[in-house]
Amino acid sequence: MAFDKDAFLTALDSMTVLELNDLVKAIEEKFGVSAAAMAAPAAGGGGGAAAAAEEQTEFNVMLMDAGANKVSAIKAVREITGLGLKEAKDLVEAAPKAVKEGLSKADAEAAKKKLEDAGAKVELK
Repeated sequence: MAFDKDAFLTALDSMTVLELNDLVKAIEEKFGVSAAAMAAPAAGGGGGAAAAAEEQTEFNVMLMDAGANKVSAIKAVREITGLGLKEAKDLVEAAPKAVKEGLSKADAEAAKKKLEDAGAKVELK
């Protein structure tokens, strides 16, 4: 049986974020690989210190705990991510979990404030 790449890509296109996450986890388990980005080795003696001194430009908003009012946290997650109700609820219940990744500092701070105003505990990484 030949692999139909176009059908596979079409199926991926119709999947929700949570379904894609489950697919990635299944691939990781099946093939013993990790989707985590690898760190590049430091080049030369002073290169590592210079890279460490650079200011972080991309931030991940991590939901650590939904807090006492989970409904408010779900509403905030929906507003920030654009997820549907079920996906946002699943994300909040799976805390600690990344809500948004690769944001600028200003966007990450705004998302953090919105979640904290909803009573959730949030960290920027």
